Amino acid sequence: MTAAKLHEEVQIGLVQIRVSNLERSLDFYENVVGLQVLRRQERVAEMTADGSRVLLILREIEHAVIPRRSSFAGLYHFAILLPDRPSLGLVLRNLIDSGIHIGQGDHLVSEALYIQDPDNNGIELYRDRPRDTWQHEPNGNVVMTTDPVDVEGLLAASEGLAWKGLPAGTTMGHVHFHVSDLSLARTFYVDALGFEVTTNFGDSALFISAGGYHHHMGLNIWAGQGAPAAPADAPGIDYFTLLLPGVQECNAVAERMRSAGYTVTGDGQGVTVTDPWNIGIKLLVKP
Repeated sequence: MTAAKLHEEVQIGLVQIRVSNLERSLDFYENVVGLQVLRRQERVAEMTADGSRVLLILREIEHAVIPRRSSFAGLYHFAILLPDRPSLGLVLRNLIDSGIHIGQGDHLVSEALYIQDPDNNGIELYRDRPRDTWQHEPNGNVVMTTDPVDVEGLLAASEGLAWKGLPAGTTMGHVHFHVSDLSLARTFYVDALGFEVTTNFGDSALFISAGGYHHHMGLNIWAGQGAPAAPADAPGIDYFTLLLPGVQECNAVAERMRSAGYTVTGDGQGVTVTDPWNIGIKLLVKP
């Protein structure tokens, strides 16, 4: 029997995270990351790059306990995809001006910058190289590695351009989670949900996608085999949305998850299923 696969046009939509202080987080995400507030209501703020599409929702929690980095299963980082290299160069310039610590990696398929928000929520800002330049192993896996980024080249690509925040065309490219067990993660996200494996780093990390993308999701056990799920009173991820190309596809995925024994709930706008680490996945029809 052929395993079910997600439609090739599937995309990550938005991510909702928990923060301990909304005002502080808004200052960070506006001035350091470059997002804009689209809507705000009490302790929740929706953020955008283009003034219309929500990419990130911040939800303030009371009496939050800030965890040590990589101490729980849950969010490792969410990844904001820039439309081109000059845009990533402008991001780098702004991050340098902010004085924040910047991690970086050239993954062959992409160039990436890594930061943490004030609550230790991980963020990647990256740009893809053209898909026809990606290399593949004989088994079809995408070749990815972590080399130093050409920082001088990035800065040169953005020379003379003005920073005005993240540009239109910015999307949520992928999400990456700590999990307690890679086999359990594979059962949920590959066997049931329908992502396909694109590559793996030994026995410690798995990368999966739909439609041949290098990865829509990363899954790792770097917080430790058997790591507990992040507590509800700690910053981290509430859910992410998975955008599907039609109602039929959305219903098919929901039914597949039910058949696999997972609880699926509906709210009139889509359906939600929760992974083994209390991370919600909202299945929505792509606008």
